[in-house]
Amino acid sequence: MNAESHDSSLDDETMQAEYDFSQGVRGKHAQGMQQGYTVVVHKLDGTTEERAFLLPQGVVALDADVQAYFPDSEAVNRALRGLIQLVPYRKHP
Repeated sequence: MNAESHDSSLDDETMQAEYDFSQGVRGKHAQGMQQGYTVVVHKLDGTTEERAFLLPQGVVALDADVQAYFPDSEAVNRALRGLIQLVPYRKHP
C-alpha cells in the first residue's frame, strides 16, 4: 500500500486483534491474476453464478521494487519511451 492510498481512519486502534497482517506477502496472487480468475457470486435466492475475468490485452504487472519508482502508468510509459529513443532502431527479420 502506498502512502497516497492509506486511509488514516483505519489505523491500529480500529483493527481487531484477530486480524494479523504481519506475515502478508505482497504480490502472492499476481501470477494467477495474469492468467485470469473466476469469481463465484452467491445470490440471495441460494443460486450461484460463476464469472470469469481476464486482464485486458497489454496489461503488464510490475514487481514491487520497480513499482516504488512509478506512481502510475503514465510515468512507466514516459520512462520506457525515453529508453526506446536511446536504442538504435532495428528491423526484425
